Amino acid sequence: MNAFDPALLRPRLPSPLQPVEDERFTRHGLTLLLKRDDLIHPDLPGNKWRKLALNLRAAAGRPVLTFGGAYSNHLRATAAAGRLLGFATIGVVRGEELAGRPPNPSLARCAADGMRLVFVDRGTYRRKHEPDTLARILERAEAPGDVYVVPEGGSNALAVQGCVELGRELVGEADVAAVAVGTGGTLAGLAAGLGPGQRALGVPVLKGGFLGAEVVALQEAAFGGPRGDWWLDERFHGGGYARTTPELDAFAQDFEARHGSWHALAIERLYVAKMLHGLLTLAEEGAFASGTRIAAIVTGAPEPREGARDAAGEGAREGAQPASSR
Repeated sequence: MNAFDPALLRPRLPSPLQPVEDERFTRHGLTLLLKRDDLIHPDLPGNKWRKLALNLRAAAGRPVLTFGGAYSNHLRATAAAGRLLGFATIGVVRGEELAGRPPNPSLARCAADGMRLVFVDRGTYRRKHEPDTLARILERAEAPGDVYVVPEGGSNALAVQGCVELGRELVGEADVAAVAVGTGGTLAGLAAGLGPGQRALGVPVLKGGFLGAEVVALQEAAFGGPRGDWWLDERFHGGGYARTTPELDAFAQDFEARHGSWHALAIERLYVAKMLHGLLTLAEEGAFASGTRIAAIVTGAPEPREGARDAAGEGAREGAQPASSR
């Protein structure tokens, strides 16, 4: 085990699988389970650990450069990993105008963990997957020649392979595994790790209808072709990334009131709430046969401080075309 092996961070794996008594599901003959990936690690919770682990091993202590919006969970997790394992991190942040403002709590945390923040305009950020644009970003960031680049949201072939274990942990435990989808890496790996007869449901938190192609591309990069049985339901994005609705907020508050104290659970709004709301809607529509066991993957916890967010946060597309590098 080398000095930069992420296993040194002692993640809690497999993450807990908690049954939830909720009459809105049980009256349809359904069993709801919470897969508590939010408890994997206090600084690298949920899918952030799974997506970063193999990338950090490949980086082997080299500086890591990655991308995100002003409230990016991925940036915070990468910065924390750098602090804990002792390697340099560079965060390329969407929104050049943010450079002249006091940092929000998320970016302040990144900086406190030693991440050097580089702000780029939104047009450049949208084109970051293009080789020429990426080269200009690396030059502007004064990135060293041995820098290891991780895509926005951490989704690449290694991230997908890292998420396969999530599916394996659910073999024999659930019939359907549901996860919120931002860049597609977690769903791509989850589906590959599930066993015969199991299905993975992805609930996109962005609108646009492009995430299916992203998942396909990520599985192609990771495995050379499709893996597992998965599908997307695009109806529950709440208006797009970093957007919620009064209905969604009320649902999340009610879910916390029903189950939060028993399970020490706080519902993250931008991903987890949308996924849970989608599951309840599908249950009420009769989408799942009686007797189905549904594992809802809790991929993260709420931000320490709720407030105004960058509406073009991590994973937001602002009308851009998708790129397979994400």
